[in-house]
Amino acid sequence: MRILVLNGPNLNLLGTREPTTYGTKTLSDLEDQLRERFQQVDFRFIQSNHEGDLVDRLHEARGYDGIVFNAAAYTHTSIALRDAIAAIEAPTIEVHLSNVHARESFRHHSMLAPVCRGVISGLGMKGYLLAVEALIHPST
Repeated sequence: MRILVLNGPNLNLLGTREPTTYGTKTLSDLEDQLRERFQQVDFRFIQSNHEGDLVDRLHEARGYDGIVFNAAAYTHTSIALRDAIAAIEAPTIEVHLSNVHARESFRHHSMLAPVCRGVISGLGMKGYLLAVEALIHPST
């Protein structure tokens, strides 16, 4: 099974960025945790602060078995990312470390959710584990 784990802007700063909101673990820690837990999965990990680059990475993921996507702030603004997810038809799960509904009102709407298989928010890095589990064993 091939899964793309795609992370958007500022997630490269995990571990030091607002630790009370995002925790103290790094993106590298997350990647290690996923590889250890799901050894049967061929992961590709990408982080970019650039919207167009994220669109390109989604296009390249055609044929993947699934995508775990934390688009960060682009979640709330990017029609381009929404359209890219819809175009590739790979099952995509939107993930957020923090509970976006307990934060500023501008974070309450996702442009991506309507074209994603599901959304996991507010469970920290465990959300990524649950997303991968859901891609491996989709509900019927």
